[in-house]
Amino acid sequence: MRRLGVVDIGSNTIRMVVYERQASGAFRLQDDLRQRVRLGAGLARSGVIEAERLAQATALLERFADYAAGLDVLEAIGTSALRDAENGRQLIDAAHRLGIEIRVLTGAEEAQLAVLAVANGFDFDDAWVIDLGGGSAQVARMEGRRLADGDAYPLGAVRLTEAYLAGDPPPPAEVRALEAAVASQLAPLAAAMRASPPPLVAIGGTVRNLARAAQRRRRYPLGLLHGYRLTRDDLEALTGELLARNARQRAAMAGIHPDRADVIVAGALVFRWLLRHGRRDGLVVSGDGVREGALYRRVLLAPHLVARVAEASVESLVVQHGVDRQHAAQVRRLAAALFDRLEPLHGLGPRDAVLLDAAAALYDVGLSVHFYRRHRHGAMLLRAAALDGFSHREQTLLMLLVRHHRKGDPKPGRFGVLLRDGDRQRLRRLVALLRLAIALDRSRRGRIRELAVRIKKKSVVLELPAIGDASIELWSARQHAAYVSRVLGRRLKLKAGPAAFGDGGAPRPRP
Repeated sequence: MRRLGVVDIGSNTIRMVVYERQASGAFRLQDDLRQRVRLGAGLARSGVIEAERLAQATALLERFADYAAGLDVLEAIGTSALRDAENGRQLIDAAHRLGIEIRVLTGAEEAQLAVLAVANGFDFDDAWVIDLGGGSAQVARMEGRRLADGDAYPLGAVRLTEAYLAGDPPPPAEVRALEAAVASQLAPLAAAMRASPPPLVAIGGTVRNLARAAQRRRRYPLGLLHGYRLTRDDLEALTGELLARNARQRAAMAGIHPDRADVIVAGALVFRWLLRHGRRDGLVVSGDGVREGALYRRVLLAPHLVARVAEASVESLVVQHGVDRQHAAQVRRLAAALFDRLEPLHGLGPRDAVLLDAAAALYDVGLSVHFYRRHRHGAMLLRAAALDGFSHREQTLLMLLVRHHRKGDPKPGRFGVLLRDGDRQRLRRLVALLRLAIALDRSRRGRIRELAVRIKKKSVVLELPAIGDASIELWSARQHAAYVSRVLGRRLKLKAGPAAFGDGGAPRPRP
């Protein structure tokens, strides 16, 4: 295991995140140290970082340097404040004396790291990516998981607040002036967004804070920010609330961090303008940012991309919780074969196959906590885990699959608000296939090497050639036969022995 740290010196906050790299190659967040220093305060007006803030930043970097002595790798990046300040070199030199080498990013490099964070955190090939910080905003277009183009704009939350929002709360005239400034910079970009359909993904502390506040307003049942879809309607309502309150009142709002209460309005107005004029009904929030992009660039070989995002996040949980990998692989093979052979009955699609495969790998993850309640603990672990490559709806379905892999008819409960029409029936069909796949390796000895299916008018026959005595697998599968029969609309019949008909074949791993 290697421990890797990234120091991010921003216009609002200086932060160090520490990751451990697991045997699977995945990264797990181990620590997060942050302090608001606000290097960008007054910078647009004076051109320099205030001496008191430089001293505060240096003292913080001293603590970070002491911590970093125990790390294998340390990467340090500076963004808008160090890029723009005439005296930014003073902090760079002070960090050098502490053993921290700061790389000051250009706007294009910052956009590149933001795209790397999105490419490795979502199952998107193409996207618009906006990283709104304290001093600037980077907007990039991602195509084929790579940066197509991007640029930096002087539209950070601290900069805009200082330039336009003197009132507390700001009067309408100040809001209009800020929006005019945003329009002067982003109007061509909004026009391009209207003509280009990929999703808009937002990065940075401002949008995460807005998303958290929106979740609190909605009583959102998942405690996850990464992958959260902040709708335009929710952002409009939240921005209205923020505009009606002063900084002290905003700091008391659920989900709003007190450190951002004085600048959050400017950030909300930028995102509101972009959704309005880009004609988008929402944006997707990334929990990762330039820090994680810097980590990927440092550790992964060019082009610095995880090959399969969803599969990698599943594998990370498998390793983290000590799942029986050989058994999981067999259940996945059986689940894939059942999905393929029974497709005429279940009618599910390719993305459902991905969910079933993930559930087959992770159904036993709760065993690391408790055997008898493993289904509940597994669901709780999946509810809390930020699974890259899965939407919140898909993660909810996956959580419910794990929760109900043993028995009963799955009921979404309060998580039903995250599902679509038809998802309850989808969930039942996936649960039926998952239970059957698990049962067919009950002994964890890989005895069922093939399966063949014959679908008849009133029944479906599943023939299971086995190596050795598979009576425990047949006994276990028959316990679920009634549920599977009801869900698939055919009576399930199980037979042991050699395959009697031709197109069965060995269970195939899904690509």
